[in-house]
Amino acid sequence: MSEEQLAALLAKLKDDTGLQMKLKGAADLDAVLAIAKDAGFDINKADWLRYQAQQTIELSDEELEGIAGGYYLRFPNTGDFGDPLRFLSSGCI
Repeated sequence: MSEEQLAALLAKLKDDTGLQMKLKGAADLDAVLAIAKDAGFDINKADWLRYQAQQTIELSDEELEGIAGGYYLRFPNTGDFGDPLRFLSSGCI
């Protein structure tokens, strides 16, 4: 169920710049999930992290170099990288 919800959220992000901006401003993964929930999507941590891992695998060498040392939220099909999601370095995982 959550994977379907994640797919629906990602589809909405393509056209909803307001939601994109909210997610870019999220301080951590819990904030991302709360924003998604407020927007009507039931996403769990495992599915979100799996999505981010897949996005990282698909990065070009140039993109990887640009985010070395950090972790960035990437919106699908836009190539847009948001602010660093600090949850990886904050010990939340």
